[in-house]
Amino acid sequence: MNDVELRFERPAGPGRAATLLAVIGALGFGLGAIFTPDVAGLQLLLVGFLGVGFGLAGALFVALQYVTGAGWSVGLRRVPEAMIALLPVGGVMVLLALVAFPSIYPWTDPEVHLHGDLKHAWLQRPFFLARAVVYLLIWTASAYALVRTSRRQDADGAISHTFANRRWSALFLVLFGGTFWLASYDWLMSREPNWVSTMYGLYNFGGLFTSGLAVYLLLVLWLRQLGPFRAVATDKHLHDLGKLLFAMCIFWLYLWYCQYMLVWFVNNPEETVHYIRRQEGIWASLFSINVALNGVIPFLVLLPKAMKQNTKVLVNVCVVVLVGRCLDLYLMTFPEDNRVPALAVMAAMTLGALGLYFLVVCRALGKASLLPRHDPFLMESLPHEHGNHGLSSISTNSSEGT
Repeated sequence: MNDVELRFERPAGPGRAATLLAVIGALGFGLGAIFTPDVAGLQLLLVGFLGVGFGLAGALFVALQYVTGAGWSVGLRRVPEAMIALLPVGGVMVLLALVAFPSIYPWTDPEVHLHGDLKHAWLQRPFFLARAVVYLLIWTASAYALVRTSRRQDADGAISHTFANRRWSALFLVLFGGTFWLASYDWLMSREPNWVSTMYGLYNFGGLFTSGLAVYLLLVLWLRQLGPFRAVATDKHLHDLGKLLFAMCIFWLYLWYCQYMLVWFVNNPEETVHYIRRQEGIWASLFSINVALNGVIPFLVLLPKAMKQNTKVLVNVCVVVLVGRCLDLYLMTFPEDNRVPALAVMAAMTLGALGLYFLVVCRALGKASLLPRHDPFLMESLPHEHGNHGLSSISTNSSEGT
């Protein structure tokens, strides 16, 4: 097992397409910053938050596998580890939006009245920016500690690294739980500073992990189609990942309902205005489409067992979930400039960010073996029906499709 090494090289075609998208996104941001700066700044925040979410989802998945002692996913672990590389990239975008475009937050206007002394103290710009830096440093440092320890195990094969990562994972989960809850309030909910929802942080976690699982699944399916994961990612793996995505979509739908139901039941004017504005005019259609994309469609499609092992179905569902996540973030922040140029800037920046994120993940995948070769649970993750024959198949396929 120690001699098996799987390497990844990015195919030229997808790389060129992703580079083109990244260039288009940069141009869209540049033009937007000149002609519609508030829209460009807000969209930079959203795509940065999306990238941070993908990175955190990767770290969260790795941490959960370590803490629970799961072995089934070890062979696929380098994919969520590669997703962690998106954390600093998305973080830089978020910080740039916060620093360069303060006007996207109404509370930066001295004439805006904030209800409550605590909220007024919390939403002070120096403190606000300092918190953002702290959040990103905590996430990046703790997530990269997991990756670094995993790479060390590749080099020396010491089983102690597995136990060290269990401890790191437990710490990361505790830190993530508190800081992401606060970051969601700071970066997104404070766009409507006098609106309050106690479900908001948990609701954003649901969207983060669901969309992260969709990215994870798409990358696994892509690597399997290319060749490196042909003998690693089995239908059982796809079924397990499909079940996780199915469960998280139900969880997201449950959280959406809880938040909406609580606001509707209490009927506090300061809270209901958030939903009333999003159920008027064209927003009403987008409001319903958001629920369908993130919850209803994935639930109905993935309900049969066979659908969780069907590659084409999984790809389509993952794309639907990612589109739904982008729409959800758009509705949460509710930009009011709906002119065609503004929408074009938003579309260009979103596609550009996705192209850039693809390049970053591909670069991270190429930095190490696609198999954590010395992990003590690796054999549990490989196809059981092949036994040692499966290892030779992996060695044979290691250079295919790359």
